[in-house]
Amino acid sequence: MPRLPPATLALLWIISGGYLLQLVAGDALVRWFALWPVGAEGWAGAGFLPWQLLTYAALHGSFVHLFFNGLALWMFGAVMEASLGTRRFWQFTVACVLAAGFTQLVLGMAGVFPPGPTLGISGLTYGLLLAYGMTYPNQQVMLLIPPIPMKAKYLVLLFAGLSLFMGLSGGGGIAHFAHLGGMLGGWLMIRYWRGQPPFGRRGPRLVR
Repeated sequence: MPRLPPATLALLWIISGGYLLQLVAGDALVRWFALWPVGAEGWAGAGFLPWQLLTYAALHGSFVHLFFNGLALWMFGAVMEASLGTRRFWQFTVACVLAAGFTQLVLGMAGVFPPGPTLGISGLTYGLLLAYGMTYPNQQVMLLIPPIPMKAKYLVLLFAGLSLFMGLSGGGGIAHFAHLGGMLGGWLMIRYWRGQPPFGRRGPRLVR
């Protein structure tokens, strides 16, 4: 296995450590560090707190949830960190996590889904998938289930379409709109770095 770049490796340690702490601390960690809707009281009186817009990404609902997010980080995070550089990769990470969190908060206040805690770094993994598709649109990637190869740009459309459909269908306890929010945050960062609308021509650039 190639050596993982530092930010991707750090994120894998953070989400793994967060899950281990959940096993030890139980509901107490979720109460204070998961993302709770504005105005809703969490367990034992805790509700929305500002730091939750970042800390929720370090927690996960199950080992399967952690595994697939970790796999996506390993697959797309290493490539995009090598492409963006570590400093921009961290900026990209924060943008996707915040955008996913804000999307969840706004739609929660609008009553789109029942109040409850949001956990997981899926907003970033969806943002990384989008960035990969924008940077390497014709690169062949393989779905896990079923094992079908397709171009990265089509994989992005497939996952975005599924998230939209599942979100509109009720969600099933999964924050599908947060996934789309993470994609939006990633899209805005890439557009900014390329100097493309809705941003002006000032600022840093990406070649691709």
